[in-house]
Amino acid sequence: MNQRLRWGHININVADLDASIAFYEKLGFQVMMPGIPYLDLQAAQANTLPESPSQALDVPSQTTGRACIMQLGKGLPKLDLTEFSGLAQRAPLQNTDLGLVRLCLASEDLHGDFQRLQDEGVEFLSAPVQCHQRLADVAVCKDPDGTLIELLQVYLERWPRISR
Repeated sequence: MNQRLRWGHININVADLDASIAFYEKLGFQVMMPGIPYLDLQAAQANTLPESPSQALDVPSQTTGRACIMQLGKGLPKLDLTEFSGLAQRAPLQNTDLGLVRLCLASEDLHGDFQRLQDEGVEFLSAPVQCHQRLADVAVCKDPDGTLIELLQVYLERWPRISR
């Protein structure tokens, strides 16, 4: 089979790019690129989004913004954080809404990650909980704008074997 699509990035619009960069760095992300060249946006200063990307993204003409690309390790997908200036914005979706509601990150020590992040001021919906049949533990935190980030520790040795 010829695979036509592959992972690129996940975009998260943010109110304060600097605060969001600091938050995602707590999760282990690093700034890979301090801007998004094809959008002509930089992290250091606000630029006006060019007309054609503005049309493609369906944002008003002459929108200004800042952005960067972050990565967790060297793999894909990357995380595209974008701050638009002067636009009316709504709160992010919650777990009961339709659409993309959570970004999930795997953890090898969920309780340790939870404690470290909570000590750094990260807001969680709850402490880590055991999932069905102790197949995984999960905790969900919020980024500075309320975007939900699921931290998941999976115990594959407990999962049922699937025969092919």
